[in-house]
Amino acid sequence: AGSPYRYLAVQRTGARQSVGLIQLNRPQALNALCEGLMQELRQALEALENDPQVGAIVITGSQKAFAAGADIKEMQNKTFQECYSSGFLAGWDKVSTVRKPIIAAVNGYALGGGCELAMMCDIIYAGEKAQFGQPEILLGTIPGAGGTQRLTRAVGKSLAMEMVLTGDRISA
Repeated sequence: AGSPYRYLAVQRTGARQSVGLIQLNRPQALNALCEGLMQELRQALEALENDPQVGAIVITGSQKAFAAGADIKEMQNKTFQECYSSGFLAGWDKVSTVRKPIIAAVNGYALGGGCELAMMCDIIYAGEKAQFGQPEILLGTIPGAGGTQRLTRAVGKSLAMEMVLTGDRISA
């Protein structure tokens, strides 16, 4: 009956089919993290976490973009009150609560929410073209899903402040 996912490609892979592979699949939007994609990601993670054959999970994107951030078009007309009362970012941290190891395989852009998604994983493997950044300041906002705290732990206070306050990117 086809894939139950619109924004993801999910499969088991490896010699013993023990690796759950989740590929973000929204190429026209550089894998921007819309609510539909995030809901599907939570569903896929739950299914793989509950599958006794799966020992580890890999989340990846495309060669051009792991995830270019939250879907700005989806967010632009929401007020603070709408976001707060609807629990707009609720469930984004599902990645960090899965008990099986999760590996982010990053190539291309991992910006904003995409960078935060990668940092929620247990391990990040970065390809030669990987670009990490928190460019929210360039839109007049700040990282919203724990990015400032995770980034500080990952790269240290000085580099995290530089990235968050300038919008500059770093490579692998």
